[in-house]
Amino acid sequence: ANKVHVKTDVMDLYIDTQGGDIRDLALLKYPVESSTPDVPVQFLSNTATNFFVTQSGLRSNSSAPTHYDHYIAEQTQYELAYGEESLVVPLHWQTDDGLRVTKTYRFKRDSYVVEVDYQIENSSGETFSAYPYAQFNRVRPEEDSGFIYTYTGAVFSSEGHEYEKVDFDDLEDAAFNRSATDGWTAMIQHYFVAALIPEASEQEIGFYGKSINDRNYTAGIRMPAISVNSGDVQQAKYRMYLGPKEHQRLEVIKENLDLTVDYGVLTIISQPLFTVMEWIHKLTNNWGWSIVFLTVLIKLAFYRLSAASYRSMATMRKLTPKLASLKERYGDDKKKFNQAMMDLYRTEKINPLGGCLPILVQMPVFLAFYWVLVESIELRQADFIWWLNDLTAMDPYFILPVIFGLSMWFQQRLNPAPQDPAQAMVMKAFPIVFTVFFAFFPSGLVLYWVVNNLLSIAQQWYITNKLGAL
Repeated sequence: ANKVHVKTDVMDLYIDTQGGDIRDLALLKYPVESSTPDVPVQFLSNTATNFFVTQSGLRSNSSAPTHYDHYIAEQTQYELAYGEESLVVPLHWQTDDGLRVTKTYRFKRDSYVVEVDYQIENSSGETFSAYPYAQFNRVRPEEDSGFIYTYTGAVFSSEGHEYEKVDFDDLEDAAFNRSATDGWTAMIQHYFVAALIPEASEQEIGFYGKSINDRNYTAGIRMPAISVNSGDVQQAKYRMYLGPKEHQRLEVIKENLDLTVDYGVLTIISQPLFTVMEWIHKLTNNWGWSIVFLTVLIKLAFYRLSAASYRSMATMRKLTPKLASLKERYGDDKKKFNQAMMDLYRTEKINPLGGCLPILVQMPVFLAFYWVLVESIELRQADFIWWLNDLTAMDPYFILPVIFGLSMWFQQRLNPAPQDPAQAMVMKAFPIVFTVFFAFFPSGLVLYWVVNNLLSIAQQWYITNKLGAL
């Protein structure tokens, strides 16, 4: 048989005896669609269209098993039995002159970490030297036509380079090579990561990536050379992580591996936001309510800034009759009208930008929260209430986008009316445009904006009413 079937509580995979590498891997806890829970995500695949496999071996000037050579398996089926915590899958390769290599995979319960161990027994009469290597080989995926872009490609981490993305276009331009004594490399995509984690070494480890052809790419590690005298036994080890981008799992496996949950330039804000959302989830056991309550906390944190913005808009709203009078007086003479309008603002001690600046200050937090909602696998296929059974999918009945559009329309009624007719027409179209736009966004994102808008309306109505500007 040329395939070994291995099944744990979280993985269902096949190891090809050619190379002794994992060629197919399904993630049992992650269905492709929530409506088909028995059809898991196929993370690694040996098919031409979705080709994504592991490749590993020993490079030597003499005979050694690379990812092209055949191993002998002891069994064709392995399954993690009830009550067992680990599963060991050994593969054997040997030469006629007495060099034996055992490549052993170790799987653990509720773990996406795969330990790989080479044991080299040398009875050949000569010293054997080789360096172990491991790499991922994958094709460039088809372009996603969705509204949300997430990074797919290679990532490298080493001392002085905590998290470096090298995309497929970069690899086509030039191969990537770096040497360090510790680090990791990975191929990442939306929600999932495949990482190679060598043991830290006093000698240099090679981290590399390259383009093989116009759609095929590798990212890998080259471990320090090992020398095995005749009669001796040596070992070489590394780990793989093949699974979901879950913070709690990744941060304990290897330093900086949790950065593969890629929040981009706003990571410093996004990570604390996600941590707070996790705390809320422990209390509510519902990611939808976690979004709602975190949105409330963000609004409370910016309450004073928002209040300053709404007070400025309420004061400008009270000036609407005076601005209309100026418009009537100066007609089409925009220069005189603008001058008179600025004079009025000075007289009334109003900063026309007073309503905008507090909003601009809040934008980094809003954008950081956006990336939390887009990148966090914890929200994938997480249900909320009634019709919302996947916070990362669009609202199937468009209820949230419609509520968002209505809330945006109502909020516009509280704002001062634009004096420019063209601008007023554009503003009137905004609720319709954004309703259509948000109809295709993940419902978790739309939920955030709906709650944010409703809280903003409540605060703005209270302040506007208090200042007598309604």
